[in-house]
Amino acid sequence: MVDKPVGWTSHDVVGKVRRLFDTQRVGHAGTLDPPASGVLVLCLGSSTRLLEYLTGCDKAYRGEVVLGAVTDTYDDAGTVLETAAASALTADQVAAALATFVGTIGQIPPMVSAKKVGGRPLHQLARQGKVIERAACQVQIHEARLTSFTPGELAVAAIEVVCGPGTYIRSLAHDLGLMLGVGGHLRKLCRTRVGDHRLDEAHSLSELGELAPPERCQRLLGPQRAVAHLPQVIVAAAGLLPLRQGKVLGPELLLAAPPEQGPLALLSADGELLAIAAPVPGGVHPEKVLVS
Repeated sequence: MVDKPVGWTSHDVVGKVRRLFDTQRVGHAGTLDPPASGVLVLCLGSSTRLLEYLTGCDKAYRGEVVLGAVTDTYDDAGTVLETAAASALTADQVAAALATFVGTIGQIPPMVSAKKVGGRPLHQLARQGKVIERAACQVQIHEARLTSFTPGELAVAAIEVVCGPGTYIRSLAHDLGLMLGVGGHLRKLCRTRVGDHRLDEAHSLSELGELAPPERCQRLLGPQRAVAHLPQVIVAAAGLLPLRQGKVLGPELLLAAPPEQGPLALLSADGELLAIAAPVPGGVHPEKVLVS
């Protein structure tokens, strides 16, 4: 888990980690824009097979919305398109407007984003000077709160947001500015959490680069941590062979009754992640077997 620095793309971080750990099999669980910093969860080696179970996790962010100026990228890396005095805004007004975004909302992605339309990332079209119609996507915002407010012609609202996958905080900043009638854009975005992976546990790239290879490898978390948010079921020793063969494991091979909904993490008695499975009539079916 890396604390991505400002100015790096998520792909830049993947390339750096490939070199640091001498492996080509590296993937990340959710892009962070270059101007943003914070938690970037990476999986290495065979653990890249677990990425799909991480990309759907809730995420938490903190950032600042500059009210009174609209940019073409919805953040401070872009060009200012229009301005309006925000000096009449109060903290109560901003907090009330922000609260209206909590819930399931339709959100239009920024033109400068990795979102694909017609098979092409929007940022490629934006670099060609094109602006196209984008359909609103349904996203879930669980929490959105104002943590501080600095009034002025360009007012600054510090916010914290907890949201589901696919949410653009830049679009939230832009839409908040529209609702308040003065426009707005995002700056100083930091992702503080992905699932239960938190910023205070993340390592900087400079820290990893200064470590000797054995010490660097000690910073890696076990694959079971990547899916700690999934329901866990312990497999009895007698279930290891049929598990490796991809067979359905009946209740007699499990140390507890499995939940009725999956996916499930199947663990050994000593906590090793063995497989990801789905509940089926009569037991659980291993979908991804990780133990050799």
